[in-house]
Amino acid sequence: MERTEQNLRVFVVDDHDIFRAGVRAAVGGQVDVIGEADDVDPAIELIREREPDVVLLDVHLPGGGGQRVVDQVRRSHPNIKFLALSVSGAPEDIIAVIRAGASGYLTKTTSAAEVLEALKLVAAGHAVFSPQLAGFVLEAFPSVDVADVDPDLDRLTERQREVLRHIAKGYTYKEIAAALYVSPKTIETHVSDVLRKLQLSNRHELTRWAVDHGIG
Repeated sequence: MERTEQNLRVFVVDDHDIFRAGVRAAVGGQVDVIGEADDVDPAIELIREREPDVVLLDVHLPGGGGQRVVDQVRRSHPNIKFLALSVSGAPEDIIAVIRAGASGYLTKTTSAAEVLEALKLVAAGHAVFSPQLAGFVLEAFPSVDVADVDPDLDRLTERQREVLRHIAKGYTYKEIAAALYVSPKTIETHVSDVLRKLQLSNRHELTRWAVDHGIG
């Protein structure tokens, strides 16, 4: 059975209580946060025990760092996915955790909506990186599928992507609004935000962009 956003099981590893509480508050209503840990050894034990779909973890942890958690858990549970979320954008941190087996790396400036979308993508088997890191990752890890690392698409929230898919199919704002149970004004706002993020000028350019990126 394919997992949905509502039953995605997430485990959070970070040595800051406030950050873990913030994650629970931000995404806990849309995924199941089934556990948390603040140190490497307890994290490894609990993740193996609870078998989450995705582990959201910091790279700087007492007892060996996030890469040790990834490496040790994947030895016995290779199907568990890992998404790093850190204040650090240092190349050595990114390389270490990706080599250990993490599927993505986000900075802590990432919005809650973007973290939620990234968790879903990683659970589905995709690689996800913050836009400012994607170019470096592709250079450091040429085997990573470029299709899974689209810095432009990573800037969009799940709802913005949904609107973009309807735009690509030729739907009017009114039709999209009816399909998504929102007002046409809300759709106009989403489209304006997408145009700004993608640095495009009008709906015609947006439609062409969506087609070129296989969205629709």
